[in-house]
Amino acid sequence: MKFTVSVLATSSLGDRSYLASDGRVAVVVDPQRDIDRILYLAGEKGVRITHVVETHIHNDYVSGGLELARVTGAHYLVAAAEPVEFGRLPIADGDTLPVSDAMRLRVIATPGHTFHHLSYVLDYANDGAWQPAGVFTGGSLLFGTTGRTDLLGQQHAHELAHHQHASARRLADLLPDGAEVWPTHGFGSFCSASQTDAPESTIGREKEANPVLRLAADDFITETLAGLDAYPAYYAHMGVTNTNGPTPVDLTPVARADAAELRRRINAGQWVVDLRHRKAYATSHLAGTVSLGLDGAMSTWLGWLISWGTPITLLAETSAQITEAQRELARIGIDRPAAQATGAAERWAAARDQLRALPLADFAALAAARAGRLPTGLPAPDVVLDVRMTTEWTAGHIAGAVHLPLPELPQRLTDLPTGAVWVHCGSGYRAAVAGSLLANAGRDVVVIDDHFTAAAGAGVTLVGLDATRG
Repeated sequence: MKFTVSVLATSSLGDRSYLASDGRVAVVVDPQRDIDRILYLAGEKGVRITHVVETHIHNDYVSGGLELARVTGAHYLVAAAEPVEFGRLPIADGDTLPVSDAMRLRVIATPGHTFHHLSYVLDYANDGAWQPAGVFTGGSLLFGTTGRTDLLGQQHAHELAHHQHASARRLADLLPDGAEVWPTHGFGSFCSASQTDAPESTIGREKEANPVLRLAADDFITETLAGLDAYPAYYAHMGVTNTNGPTPVDLTPVARADAAELRRRINAGQWVVDLRHRKAYATSHLAGTVSLGLDGAMSTWLGWLISWGTPITLLAETSAQITEAQRELARIGIDRPAAQATGAAERWAAARDQLRALPLADFAALAAARAGRLPTGLPAPDVVLDVRMTTEWTAGHIAGAVHLPLPELPQRLTDLPTGAVWVHCGSGYRAAVAGSLLANAGRDVVVIDDHFTAAAGAGVTLVGLDATRG
């Protein structure tokens, strides 16, 4: 067995791309838009990319497949049933594609995540016979779950869930238990029907652990549809972009902005995003900016929160962080930030009164404040705001809290009761985002920078289906 399968993880989006190689040629599966990573890996291995394949038209990121195929001269494989606006090698269920004398791909129709979804079985030559090594499953069979079935609209969700169940069963029936499962989604991606993870898996493991292979169709459909939460608003643009044919990515540096320019952009209602860690943001930041640290899923939340097309300016401590953010944003189709600035917060302010701090606390402080022992320097919590998603809230939440999922906050700021707001999420990241938005709206706010799993132990009363869940 001469082949290897390398993983290129994009943890910020919860996705994986793959490069399968026999030591001479390679197949790339579901590449992200920043194809330089793939080209570097292929060069490092000394292999030539001959095939680039898509399991489906992606809804969570802009594909790099078209550009990678153009640059390398590889065959670009996309389902024949997809009405794309570019040249490709159209493929369908049952097709077999020789890659080399050591590898081949077999195309398996696995509708469910989308109507025309395909999976690819990777066979390797062993003593003159082909044997399956594993299957690239895209958004079909994932680790412990499946891809969600509502991305094409709620009107299709039930039908696609039925297809998803049948597709997963088909893969399990076609492949031996030892065959590897190589999904694209499922590592924190909102394309996943539920949030499970594992470093690797096989068909045999999924038969034991995955509900789609343990439940009858009706039970699977009911459970899957009941567990679906909201997904990012920017997904509405990804499928269109990928169907039309993405343009090459441009990661060249953007223009720098001085303090006066930053203030002008903030006053104009543009988004000026502070990429530093929330603790640094809380200590001192430019008033009117939004905290979206690079330590979290910055691009996902930014793409979800903004009105699409709003100019974005990036602030960071270093140029390398700006470059990283550009790459993250390009993956979801936000190609060119309007401007950038680096250094300390003091450099971004034209006057000292343009700098602001954001109070931080933990759940022990909230419990003390609710018990009448208000920590020094903090306002009393008139409103406890939970900005987690609905499934998180349902699993367990603070008694008396107000629930407003983070993606809804910009449009519903006026729905909040008056008074000082103490805001929390699951770990502190989303709470800091929300806190910056609330402060920009003139609210007195405290960010609870703490893990929700610590709330009960800190003395905060929880209610819900599972009051101990974080």
